[in-house]
Amino acid sequence: MSTMKTDTLPVPGADLYYELSGAGPLLLVSQSGEGDATRTADLVDRLVDHYTVVTYDRRGLSRSTISDPAQPLTIGTHADDVHHLLAALTDEPAFMLGCSLGAVIGLHLAVEHPGQVGTLIAHEPVALRLLPAAERDSADRKLGDIQETYRGEGWLPAVKKVAEALGIDPTSQETEPGLRPQPINDVRRANFAFFLEHDLTAARRDTLDAAGVAELKGGPTRIVPAGGRTTPRDLFDYRCAQVLAELVGGVDLVEFPGGHNGNLTHPEAFAARVRDVLDGSA
Repeated sequence: MSTMKTDTLPVPGADLYYELSGAGPLLLVSQSGEGDATRTADLVDRLVDHYTVVTYDRRGLSRSTISDPAQPLTIGTHADDVHHLLAALTDEPAFMLGCSLGAVIGLHLAVEHPGQVGTLIAHEPVALRLLPAAERDSADRKLGDIQETYRGEGWLPAVKKVAEALGIDPTSQETEPGLRPQPINDVRRANFAFFLEHDLTAARRDTLDAAGVAELKGGPTRIVPAGGRTTPRDLFDYRCAQVLAELVGGVDLVEFPGGHNGNLTHPEAFAARVRDVLDGSA
């Protein structure tokens, strides 16, 4: 069992809580939704024999606090937080696994701080401006409807719409055997609410576009676009990964186990795929 270190890092406008465990090259896991430092514990447990894994609470979630909650939140702010976190932990290029919103954070980091990440696995990034206009507008309407549902009916009906928009059916998900679901508690409820109001707004307003991402082609960060094996191919999250693969040089989109949340439903197989990608065999 790996020993875990926990700490808090002051960054401009916030204090970030993070967890560090394992041994080997540094691998930062950046999640989406209400995912905080502990949300992917099953995945981390299967990576710590190969990597020093860092997970963190995005500002506004769980133990990470914000100095001025009225200040609008952007994906660029999240990327700057990760920049400061990595700079505090290593002088070498790190590995990064970004899932959904976390993948967009990773793309911003690669654009704004070239070389700080050596390899970024970008799993189904919710980067709407990579899509053609009609697809982008359709996706934005879905996210807008989710936010209206949250504001009118609360977080639970909105989260159900999030799952539907991302091709997730919570009632019939295939999962690896032996997984114990994490209960919904007050912390997760608060995190869902923050994500739906603030992070989803940041994703909808994000300015990272196809031209910006195309600049990563041939750059110091190896971009690995990834998609879930069971994610419907016409959904915007998978389409973002497909377009990303074209923009960074026509690379192959790497298939990962499960769907949009395969890191939670298939941690053993997902971790094995991460190792394959990072060691260059996939």
